[in-house]
Amino acid sequence: MKPFIVVQGPVATRSGYGNHTRDLVTSLIKSDKYEIQIVSMPWGTCPMTALETNNSEHQAIVSRIARGNITRQPDVFIQISVPNEFQAHGKYNIGITAGIETTAVPVEFIQGANKMDLLITTSEHSKNGFGVVYDQLDKKTKQKVGDVKLQKPIEILFEGVDTDIYKKTKDISPLIKEEMSNIKEDFCYLFVGHWLKGGIGHDRKDIGMMIKTLCEAFKRKATHNRPGLILKTSHATFSIMDRDEMFRKIQSIIEPYGNSAPNIYLLHGDLTDQEMNELYNHSKVKAMISFTKGEGFGRPLAEFGTTGKPIIASNWSGHIDFLKHAVLLPGELTGVHPSASDNFIQQGTQWFTVNYSYAANILQDCMNNYKKYIENSRKQPQYIKDNFSLQKMKDKFVQLIDEKVKSVPQQVSLNLPKLKKANKDRPKLKLPKLKKASV
Repeated sequence: MKPFIVVQGPVATRSGYGNHTRDLVTSLIKSDKYEIQIVSMPWGTCPMTALETNNSEHQAIVSRIARGNITRQPDVFIQISVPNEFQAHGKYNIGITAGIETTAVPVEFIQGANKMDLLITTSEHSKNGFGVVYDQLDKKTKQKVGDVKLQKPIEILFEGVDTDIYKKTKDISPLIKEEMSNIKEDFCYLFVGHWLKGGIGHDRKDIGMMIKTLCEAFKRKATHNRPGLILKTSHATFSIMDRDEMFRKIQSIIEPYGNSAPNIYLLHGDLTDQEMNELYNHSKVKAMISFTKGEGFGRPLAEFGTTGKPIIASNWSGHIDFLKHAVLLPGELTGVHPSASDNFIQQGTQWFTVNYSYAANILQDCMNNYKKYIENSRKQPQYIKDNFSLQKMKDKFVQLIDEKVKSVPQQVSLNLPKLKKANKDRPKLKLPKLKKASV
Protein backbone atom coordinates (compact mmCIF):
# COMPACT_ATOMS: atom_id res chain seq x y z
CA MET A 1 0.00 0.00 0.00
CA LYS A 2 1.32 3.45 -0.95
CA PRO A 3 1.83 6.03 1.83
CA PHE A 4 -1.13 8.40 2.06
CA ILE A 5 -0.29 12.11 1.67
CA VAL A 6 -2.67 15.05 1.96
CA VAL A 7 -1.57 18.44 0.59
CA GLN A 8 -3.49 21.57 1.59
CA GLY A 9 -2.83 24.82 -0.26
CA PRO A 10 -4.10 27.39 -2.80
CA VAL A 11 -3.60 25.00 -5.70
CA ALA A 12 -6.23 26.62 -7.97
CA THR A 13 -5.29 30.28 -7.45
CA ARG A 14 -3.41 32.66 -9.69
CA SER A 15 -0.79 33.63 -7.14
CA GLY A 16 2.82 32.95 -6.21
CA TYR A 17 1.69 30.48 -3.58
CA GLY A 18 -0.62 28.89 -6.14
CA ASN A 19 2.23 28.35 -8.60
CA HIS A 20 4.40 26.88 -5.89
CA THR A 21 1.63 24.56 -4.68
CA ARG A 22 0.99 23.25 -8.20
CA ASP A 23 4.69 22.57 -8.73
CA LEU A 24 5.04 20.67 -5.47
CA VAL A 25 1.87 18.63 -5.94
CA THR A 26 2.86 17.74 -9.52
CA SER A 27 6.24 16.48 -8.34
CA LEU A 28 4.53 14.11 -5.88
CA ILE A 29 2.03 12.91 -8.48
CA LYS A 30 4.70 12.22 -11.10
CA SER A 31 6.84 10.29 -8.64
CA ASP A 32 3.97 7.72 -8.49
CA LYS A 33 5.07 6.75 -4.97
CA TYR A 34 2.14 8.02 -2.95
CA GLU A 35 -1.62 8.09 -2.69
CA ILE A 36 -2.41 11.80 -2.81
CA GLN A 37 -5.41 13.92 -1.95
CA ILE A 38 -5.51 17.71 -2.19
CA VAL A 39 -7.43 20.24 -0.13
CA SER A 40 -7.86 23.34 -2.32
CA MET A 41 -7.86 26.67 -0.47
CA PRO A 42 -8.37 30.32 -1.55
CA TRP A 43 -5.58 32.89 -1.45
CA GLY A 44 -6.93 36.31 -0.57
CA THR A 45 -8.88 37.75 -3.49
CA CYS A 46 -6.78 36.01 -6.16
CA PRO A 47 -8.85 34.30 -8.89
CA MET A 48 -9.22 30.53 -8.49
CA THR A 49 -9.01 29.90 -12.23
CA ALA A 50 -5.47 28.63 -12.68
CA LEU A 51 -6.21 24.95 -13.36
CA GLU A 52 -6.55 24.58 -17.12
CA THR A 53 -8.75 21.93 -18.72
CA ASN A 54 -6.29 21.31 -21.58
CA ASN A 55 -3.29 20.86 -19.26
CA SER A 56 -2.67 17.21 -18.34
CA GLU A 57 -0.70 18.10 -15.20
CA HIS A 58 -3.52 20.34 -14.02
CA GLN A 59 -6.11 17.66 -14.66
CA ALA A 60 -4.07 15.20 -12.62
CA ILE A 61 -4.36 17.73 -9.80
CA VAL A 62 -8.11 18.24 -10.31
CA SER A 63 -8.75 14.50 -10.10
CA ARG A 64 -7.14 14.42 -6.64
CA ILE A 65 -8.93 17.39 -5.09
CA ALA A 66 -11.04 16.21 -2.15
CA ARG A 67 -14.78 16.85 -2.61
CA GLY A 68 -15.66 16.21 1.02
CA ASN A 69 -14.08 15.41 4.35
CA ILE A 70 -11.00 13.21 4.38
CA THR A 71 -11.95 10.26 6.57
CA ARG A 72 -8.56 8.79 7.48
CA GLN A 73 -5.39 10.23 8.91
CA PRO A 74 -2.65 10.87 6.34
CA ASP A 75 0.81 9.45 6.84
CA VAL A 76 2.16 12.87 5.84
CA PHE A 77 0.20 16.13 5.92
CA ILE A 78 1.66 19.05 3.95
CA GLN A 79 0.27 22.58 4.31
CA ILE A 80 1.41 25.36 1.96
CA SER A 81 0.40 28.75 3.35
CA VAL A 82 1.33 31.40 5.88
CA PRO A 83 2.40 29.67 9.11
CA ASN A 84 -0.23 31.18 11.39
CA GLU A 85 -2.70 28.92 9.51
CA PHE A 86 -0.70 25.71 10.05
CA GLN A 87 -2.51 22.75 11.61
CA ALA A 88 -1.15 19.27 12.27
CA HIS A 89 -3.44 16.55 10.86
CA GLY A 90 -1.03 13.79 9.88
CA LYS A 91 1.27 11.31 11.51
CA TYR A 92 4.04 13.59 10.21
CA ASN A 93 3.35 17.25 9.40
CA ILE A 94 5.21 19.62 7.09
CA GLY A 95 4.58 23.36 6.76
CA ILE A 96 5.77 25.11 3.58
CA THR A 97 5.92 28.90 3.39
CA ALA A 98 7.71 31.80 1.71
CA GLY A 99 7.97 33.32 5.17
CA ILE A 100 8.04 37.09 5.42
CA GLU A 101 9.63 39.87 3.38
CA THR A 102 10.85 41.90 6.38
CA THR A 103 13.61 41.22 8.91
CA ALA A 104 11.42 39.12 11.22
CA VAL A 105 8.32 36.95 11.04
CA PRO A 106 5.48 37.73 13.48
CA VAL A 107 5.11 35.67 16.63
CA GLU A 108 2.06 33.91 15.16
CA PHE A 109 4.32 32.46 12.43
CA ILE A 110 6.66 30.99 15.05
CA GLN A 111 3.74 29.51 17.00
CA GLY A 112 2.23 28.01 13.83
CA ALA A 113 5.55 26.55 12.67
CA ASN A 114 6.04 24.86 16.04
CA LYS A 115 2.85 22.86 15.47
CA MET A 116 4.52 21.05 12.59
CA ASP A 117 7.31 18.46 12.53
CA LEU A 118 9.24 20.27 9.78
CA LEU A 119 9.23 23.78 8.31
CA ILE A 120 10.27 24.33 4.70
CA THR A 121 10.88 27.83 3.36
CA THR A 122 12.14 29.23 0.07
CA SER A 123 15.34 31.23 0.70
CA GLU A 124 18.13 32.06 3.11
CA HIS A 125 16.40 35.39 3.76
CA SER A 126 13.15 33.68 4.72
CA LYS A 127 14.98 31.18 6.94
CA ASN A 128 16.73 34.02 8.75
CA GLY A 129 13.37 35.68 9.41
CA PHE A 130 12.42 32.70 11.57
CA GLY A 131 15.44 33.30 13.81
CA VAL A 132 13.61 35.96 15.82
CA VAL A 133 12.87 35.31 19.52
CA TYR A 134 9.83 36.81 21.28
CA ASP A 135 9.08 37.15 24.96
CA GLN A 136 6.47 34.75 26.26
CA LEU A 137 4.28 36.67 28.71
CA ASP A 138 2.00 35.47 31.44
CA LYS A 139 -1.57 36.25 30.39
CA LYS A 140 -2.48 37.67 33.78
CA THR A 141 0.67 39.37 35.06
CA LYS A 142 2.15 40.24 31.63
CA GLN A 143 5.53 39.25 33.06
CA LYS A 144 8.01 37.31 30.95
CA VAL A 145 7.89 33.60 31.67
CA GLY A 146 9.92 32.30 28.73
CA ASP A 147 10.79 32.65 25.05
CA VAL A 148 8.79 32.02 21.91
CA LYS A 149 11.21 30.73 19.29
CA LEU A 150 11.32 28.18 16.48
CA GLN A 151 11.75 24.73 17.99
CA LYS A 152 11.33 22.61 14.88
CA PRO A 153 13.85 21.87 12.10
CA ILE A 154 13.82 24.20 9.09
CA GLU A 155 15.00 23.49 5.55
CA ILE A 156 15.25 25.59 2.37
CA LEU A 157 13.55 24.47 -0.84
CA PHE A 158 13.73 27.05 -3.63
CA GLU A 159 10.95 27.68 -6.15
CA GLY A 160 12.13 25.97 -9.30
CA VAL A 161 11.99 27.56 -12.75
CA ASP A 162 10.43 25.44 -15.50
CA THR A 163 13.24 25.72 -18.04
CA ASP A 164 11.13 23.87 -20.63
CA ILE A 165 8.88 26.95 -20.68
CA TYR A 166 11.09 29.80 -19.51
CA LYS A 167 14.01 29.98 -21.93
CA LYS A 168 15.40 31.98 -24.79
CA THR A 169 13.10 32.02 -27.80
CA LYS A 170 12.40 34.02 -30.94
CA ASP A 171 8.91 32.56 -31.34
CA ILE A 172 6.48 35.29 -30.29
CA SER A 173 2.73 34.68 -30.51
CA PRO A 174 0.42 37.06 -32.42
CA LEU A 175 -1.16 38.20 -29.14
CA ILE A 176 2.14 39.39 -27.66
CA LYS A 177 3.23 40.90 -30.98
CA GLU A 178 0.00 42.86 -31.19
CA GLU A 179 0.29 44.17 -27.62
CA MET A 180 3.93 45.15 -28.07
CA SER A 181 3.22 46.89 -31.39
CA ASN A 182 1.49 49.62 -29.38
CA ILE A 183 4.78 50.50 -27.70
CA LYS A 184 6.77 53.20 -29.46
CA GLU A 185 10.12 52.64 -27.80
CA ASP A 186 12.58 49.94 -28.88
CA PHE A 187 14.23 50.04 -25.44
CA CYS A 188 11.94 49.19 -22.53
CA TYR A 189 12.38 48.26 -18.92
CA LEU A 190 9.95 45.67 -17.57
CA PHE A 191 8.51 45.24 -14.09
CA VAL A 192 6.36 42.25 -13.04
CA GLY A 193 4.56 42.04 -9.70
CA HIS A 194 1.55 43.08 -7.62
CA TRP A 195 1.13 46.72 -6.62
CA LEU A 196 0.50 46.24 -2.92
CA LYS A 197 -0.74 48.55 -0.16
CA GLY A 198 1.34 51.48 1.05
CA GLY A 199 1.92 55.11 0.17
CA ILE A 200 4.49 56.10 -2.46
CA GLY A 201 7.87 54.83 -1.37
CA HIS A 202 6.31 52.38 1.07
CA ASP A 203 4.52 49.65 -0.93
CA ARG A 204 6.44 46.38 -0.76
CA LYS A 205 7.46 46.34 -4.42
CA ASP A 206 8.20 50.10 -4.24
CA ILE A 207 6.59 50.58 -7.65
CA GLY A 208 5.75 54.23 -7.02
CA MET A 209 9.36 55.23 -6.39
CA MET A 210 10.55 53.01 -9.23
CA ILE A 211 8.39 55.05 -11.63
CA LYS A 212 9.49 58.32 -10.05
CA THR A 213 13.18 57.34 -10.25
CA LEU A 214 12.81 56.54 -13.94
CA CYS A 215 11.20 59.94 -14.50
CA GLU A 216 14.05 61.67 -12.64
CA ALA A 217 16.67 59.74 -14.58
CA PHE A 218 15.37 60.71 -18.04
CA LYS A 219 13.46 63.97 -17.57
CA ARG A 220 16.21 65.97 -19.25
CA LYS A 221 16.61 63.57 -22.15
CA ALA A 222 15.09 64.11 -25.56
CA THR A 223 12.01 61.99 -26.25
CA HIS A 224 13.88 59.62 -28.54
CA ASN A 225 16.50 59.02 -25.81
CA ARG A 226 14.00 57.93 -23.17
CA PRO A 227 13.15 54.28 -22.47
CA GLY A 228 9.66 52.97 -22.02
CA LEU A 229 8.51 51.22 -18.87
CA ILE A 230 6.17 48.23 -19.11
CA LEU A 231 4.31 47.48 -15.89
CA LYS A 232 2.80 43.98 -15.71
CA THR A 233 0.89 44.67 -12.52
CA SER A 234 -2.42 44.73 -10.68
CA HIS A 235 -3.66 44.76 -7.10
CA ALA A 236 -4.72 41.11 -7.16
CA THR A 237 -7.53 40.91 -9.72
CA PHE A 238 -7.95 41.70 -13.41
CA SER A 239 -11.17 43.69 -13.08
CA ILE A 240 -11.88 47.00 -14.84
CA MET A 241 -11.93 48.75 -11.46
CA ASP A 242 -8.52 47.34 -10.67
CA ARG A 243 -7.16 48.48 -14.02
CA ASP A 244 -8.56 51.99 -13.56
CA GLU A 245 -6.95 52.20 -10.13
CA MET A 246 -3.60 51.25 -11.68
CA PHE A 247 -3.95 54.05 -14.24
CA ARG A 248 -4.84 56.51 -11.48
CA LYS A 249 -1.76 55.62 -9.45
CA ILE A 250 0.56 55.88 -12.44
CA GLN A 251 -0.91 59.20 -13.51
CA SER A 252 -0.54 60.71 -10.04
CA ILE A 253 3.21 59.97 -10.13
CA ILE A 254 4.06 61.10 -13.66
CA GLU A 255 1.76 64.14 -13.80
CA PRO A 256 4.29 66.58 -12.25
CA TYR A 257 6.79 65.70 -15.00
CA GLY A 258 4.45 66.60 -17.85
CA ASN A 259 5.89 65.88 -21.29
CA SER A 260 9.31 65.07 -19.84
CA ALA A 261 8.14 61.78 -18.31
CA PRO A 262 8.98 58.53 -20.09
CA ASN A 263 6.05 56.57 -21.45
CA ILE A 264 4.57 54.09 -18.98
CA TYR A 265 2.67 51.13 -20.42
CA LEU A 266 0.29 49.12 -18.23
CA LEU A 267 -0.07 45.45 -19.11
CA HIS A 268 -3.09 44.45 -17.04
CA GLY A 269 -4.52 40.98 -17.48
CA ASP A 270 -3.84 37.29 -17.39
CA LEU A 271 -1.04 35.72 -19.43
CA THR A 272 -0.04 32.07 -19.57
CA ASP A 273 3.49 30.99 -18.67
CA GLN A 274 4.26 30.63 -22.37
CA GLU A 275 3.01 34.16 -23.07
CA MET A 276 5.03 35.55 -20.15
CA ASN A 277 8.14 33.92 -21.60
CA GLU A 278 7.36 35.49 -24.98
CA LEU A 279 6.99 38.88 -23.30
CA TYR A 280 10.35 38.43 -21.57
CA ASN A 281 12.00 37.52 -24.87
CA HIS A 282 10.43 40.27 -26.97
CA SER A 283 13.07 42.47 -28.59
CA LYS A 284 11.64 45.67 -27.06
CA VAL A 285 12.11 44.31 -23.53
CA LYS A 286 15.74 45.01 -22.73
CA ALA A 287 15.92 44.50 -18.95
CA MET A 288 13.84 43.72 -15.88
CA ILE A 289 13.89 46.12 -12.93
CA SER A 290 12.69 45.73 -9.36
CA PHE A 291 13.04 48.08 -6.41
CA THR A 292 11.39 45.51 -4.15
CA LYS A 293 11.72 46.03 -0.42
CA GLY A 294 11.69 42.31 0.24
CA GLU A 295 10.99 38.94 -1.37
CA GLY A 296 10.54 35.49 0.11
CA PHE A 297 11.95 34.23 -3.19
CA GLY A 298 11.14 36.46 -6.18
CA ARG A 299 9.85 34.07 -8.83
CA PRO A 300 9.46 36.51 -11.79
CA LEU A 301 13.10 37.55 -11.38
CA ALA A 302 14.19 33.90 -11.55
CA GLU A 303 12.05 33.23 -14.61
CA PHE A 304 13.28 36.34 -16.43
CA GLY A 305 16.84 35.27 -15.64
CA THR A 306 16.55 32.51 -18.27
CA THR A 307 16.52 35.13 -21.06
CA GLY A 308 20.10 36.26 -20.45
CA LYS A 309 18.95 39.88 -20.39
CA PRO A 310 20.05 42.28 -17.62
CA ILE A 311 18.25 42.33 -14.28
CA ILE A 312 18.48 45.39 -12.02
CA ALA A 313 17.17 44.65 -8.53
CA SER A 314 17.49 45.45 -4.83
CA ASN A 315 20.52 43.96 -3.08
CA TRP A 316 18.53 42.28 -0.30
CA SER A 317 16.22 39.35 0.48
CA GLY A 318 15.20 36.12 -1.26
CA HIS A 319 16.27 36.78 -4.84
CA ILE A 320 19.91 37.23 -3.79
CA ASP A 321 20.13 33.42 -3.65
CA PHE A 322 19.86 33.07 -7.43
CA LEU A 323 20.79 36.46 -8.95
CA LYS A 324 24.52 35.86 -9.36
CA HIS A 325 24.86 37.76 -12.66
CA ALA A 326 22.68 40.82 -12.09
CA VAL A 327 23.05 44.46 -11.09
CA LEU A 328 22.17 44.65 -7.40
CA LEU A 329 21.24 48.12 -6.17
CA PRO A 330 22.64 49.34 -2.84
CA GLY A 331 20.44 50.87 -0.17
CA GLU A 332 19.57 50.55 3.50
CA LEU A 333 17.17 48.86 5.85
CA THR A 334 14.26 51.12 6.79
CA GLY A 335 11.25 50.66 9.05
CA VAL A 336 7.94 49.42 7.70
CA HIS A 337 5.64 52.42 7.22
CA PRO A 338 2.16 52.35 8.83
CA SER A 339 0.54 52.58 5.38
CA ALA A 340 2.12 49.24 4.39
CA SER A 341 1.76 47.33 7.64
CA ASP A 342 -0.81 44.62 8.26
CA ASN A 343 -1.20 41.58 10.48
CA PHE A 344 1.99 40.04 9.12
CA ILE A 345 4.15 42.89 7.81
CA GLN A 346 4.53 44.63 11.11
CA GLN A 347 5.77 48.01 12.23
CA GLY A 348 8.95 47.63 14.21
CA THR A 349 10.45 45.33 11.57
CA GLN A 350 12.54 46.53 8.63
CA TRP A 351 12.93 46.00 4.94
CA PHE A 352 15.06 47.45 2.15
CA THR A 353 14.95 50.81 0.42
CA VAL A 354 17.23 51.23 -2.59
CA ASN A 355 19.44 54.26 -3.10
CA TYR A 356 17.28 56.05 -5.66
CA SER A 357 20.05 58.35 -6.94
CA TYR A 358 22.34 55.40 -7.55
CA ALA A 359 19.49 53.52 -9.22
CA ALA A 360 18.78 56.46 -11.55
CA ASN A 361 22.41 56.44 -12.70
CA ILE A 362 22.27 52.69 -13.33
CA LEU A 363 19.07 53.03 -15.40
CA GLN A 364 20.78 55.68 -17.55
CA ASP A 365 23.99 53.69 -17.89
CA CYS A 366 22.18 50.46 -18.80
CA MET A 367 20.46 52.21 -21.70
CA ASN A 368 23.63 54.03 -22.83
CA ASN A 369 26.00 51.05 -22.43
CA TYR A 370 23.69 48.11 -22.93
CA LYS A 371 26.39 45.84 -24.39
CA LYS A 372 28.32 45.99 -21.11
CA TYR A 373 25.26 44.94 -19.10
CA ILE A 374 24.21 42.10 -21.35
CA GLU A 375 27.73 40.67 -21.33
CA ASN A 376 27.42 40.29 -17.56
CA SER A 377 23.91 38.81 -17.66
CA ARG A 378 24.60 36.13 -20.27
CA LYS A 379 25.77 33.67 -17.61
CA GLN A 380 22.54 33.89 -15.63
CA PRO A 381 20.48 31.36 -17.70
CA GLN A 382 22.97 28.55 -17.15
CA TYR A 383 23.20 29.36 -13.44
CA ILE A 384 19.41 29.09 -13.14
CA LYS A 385 19.35 25.84 -15.11
CA ASP A 386 22.16 24.26 -13.07
CA ASN A 387 20.94 25.30 -9.64
CA PHE A 388 17.32 26.51 -9.63
CA SER A 389 15.43 24.49 -12.22
CA LEU A 390 12.00 23.03 -11.57
CA GLN A 391 13.35 19.51 -12.05
CA LYS A 392 16.03 20.02 -9.41
CA MET A 393 13.42 21.37 -7.02
CA LYS A 394 11.13 18.37 -7.66
CA ASP A 395 13.95 15.88 -7.15
CA LYS A 396 14.95 17.50 -3.87
CA PHE A 397 11.33 17.64 -2.65
CA VAL A 398 10.52 14.01 -3.45
CA GLN A 399 13.77 12.88 -1.83
CA LEU A 400 12.88 14.85 1.29
CA ILE A 401 9.36 13.35 1.41
CA ASP A 402 10.80 9.84 0.93
CA GLU A 403 13.02 10.35 3.97
CA LYS A 404 10.13 11.60 6.12
CA VAL A 405 7.77 8.81 5.04
CA LYS A 406 10.31 6.24 6.24
CA SER A 407 10.18 7.75 9.72
CA VAL A 408 6.37 7.47 9.95
CA PRO A 409 5.11 4.37 11.81
CA GLN A 410 3.35 2.14 9.31
CA GLN A 411 0.47 -0.21 10.01
CA VAL A 412 1.61 -3.81 9.76
CA SER A 413 -0.37 -7.03 9.58
CA LEU A 414 -0.14 -9.39 12.52
CA ASN A 415 1.25 -12.75 11.41
CA LEU A 416 0.07 -15.44 13.85
CA PRO A 417 1.50 -18.97 13.68
CA LYS A 418 -0.67 -21.40 11.78
CA LEU A 419 -2.48 -23.97 13.93
CA LYS A 420 -1.99 -27.55 12.90
CA LYS A 421 -4.78 -30.06 12.89
CA ALA A 422 -4.41 -32.82 15.44
CA ASN A 423 -2.79 -35.98 14.08
CA LYS A 424 -5.30 -38.87 13.75
CA ASP A 425 -2.57 -41.49 14.20
CA ARG A 426 -1.41 -40.15 17.55
CA PRO A 427 -1.94 -42.86 20.27
CA LYS A 428 -5.05 -42.45 22.37
CA LEU A 429 -4.79 -41.82 26.06
CA LYS A 430 -6.00 -44.90 28.01
CA LEU A 431 -7.79 -43.99 31.18
CA PRO A 432 -8.46 -46.59 33.92
CA LYS A 433 -12.00 -47.89 34.11
CA LEU A 434 -13.95 -46.55 37.05
CA LYS A 435 -15.69 -49.07 39.31
CA LYS A 436 -18.95 -48.40 40.98
CA ALA A 437 -18.50 -47.89 44.68
CA SER A 438 -20.06 -50.68 46.80
CA VAL A 439 -22.81 -49.73 49.21
